[in-house]
Amino acid sequence: MADLRDVNLNRLAVFVAVVGAGSLTAAAARLGLTKTMVSTHIQRLEKEVGASLLVRTTRRLGVTESGRAFYEASGKILHAAEEALAAVSGDSAPLRGLLRVSAPIDYGSLVVAPALVDMRRLYPELELELVCTDSYVDLIAEGIDVAIRLGQLADSGLRAVTIGGFVKWVVASPDFVERWGKPRTPARLAALPLIALSVLPHPLTLDLQRTKSGKLEKQSVRFENALLVNTADAARAATLAGGGFGLLTDFSVQDDVAAGRLVRLFSDWADKPKGIHAVFPPSRYPSAKVRSLVDVIRSRVDATAR
Repeated sequence: MADLRDVNLNRLAVFVAVVGAGSLTAAAARLGLTKTMVSTHIQRLEKEVGASLLVRTTRRLGVTESGRAFYEASGKILHAAEEALAAVSGDSAPLRGLLRVSAPIDYGSLVVAPALVDMRRLYPELELELVCTDSYVDLIAEGIDVAIRLGQLADSGLRAVTIGGFVKWVVASPDFVERWGKPRTPARLAALPLIALSVLPHPLTLDLQRTKSGKLEKQSVRFENALLVNTADAARAATLAGGGFGLLTDFSVQDDVAAGRLVRLFSDWADKPKGIHAVFPPSRYPSAKVRSLVDVIRSRVDATAR
C-alpha cells in the first residue's frame, strides 16, 4: 500500500484535469502546462500510488478501474481543500481560481452563460468554465463546483438552493396555426402533431393544469402523431419551423411569443410549475464562488421576471 508521504498531492489536480478533459493535450491547455509535463506528472503519480491509472493508445485515453476509483476520491480531496481555503479566507478575499459550472443546454445558453459574463466583469481574476449537457453530471467525479438543474431533484446527498422557477407553455408557429387551426381546448390537441422530448419519462403525454374560479383543473392528453427530439433546443427549432406544437419552457420561448414567432395556444393552461436549483457537493462552507454565482443568476432571473 502506498504511503501518503510518498505521494505528491499536487499531482491529484493534474490527474483530475486529465480525466475530466479526456486527453493530455486538453488538460495541458486547461492547466497552463506543456503536454510533456502533464504526462510526466501522471507517470510519476502512477509510480507513487503503485497502480496504473490510465490506459494510453494512439487513438484514445482510457481510465483503469483503479484509476476511476482514484479519480473520484481525488475529486473529493480537491473539493475539500477548496472548501477549507474558502472557510479561512472569508468573503472579503477576491474571488480567483477556477469555477466549473454544469447546466442544461437551453438554460445554460440562455441564462447561465450571460450570468458567467457578469461574473467575469465582477471578478476578473476568476476563471470560469461552463459545461452544457442534458445528461446527468456526477459533480464529484467530473470536478463540477455547481450544477444548475431544472425540475424535481433526485434524492441525493448533494446540497441545493432554489434560484428560480419555470413552467411550460403550449406554443406553435403562426404558420402551423394557420394550417391546422387553433384548438379551443387542450383535448383537441390530440389531433395535432406534437414536437416531443424523447428524454422525458412520458414524452407522448401532456399533463396540463390551470386555476379557474379558485379551483385547480387538470387535463392529461395522449398523442400518437409526434416528432421525437432529444434536446430542448431541437424541440424549439422544430416548433419554430412549424413541424408541430410544443410544450416548451417559458424562459426559452417568451421572447419568441413576444416577437410573434410563436403563438401561445392556451394562455391559462401550462404544466405544473417546477423549480430551478443550484446543486453543489455537501459542505458546511459553500464556497464564495458558488454563492456569488447563485446571487448573479438570481439577479438575472429577477430582472427577467420584472
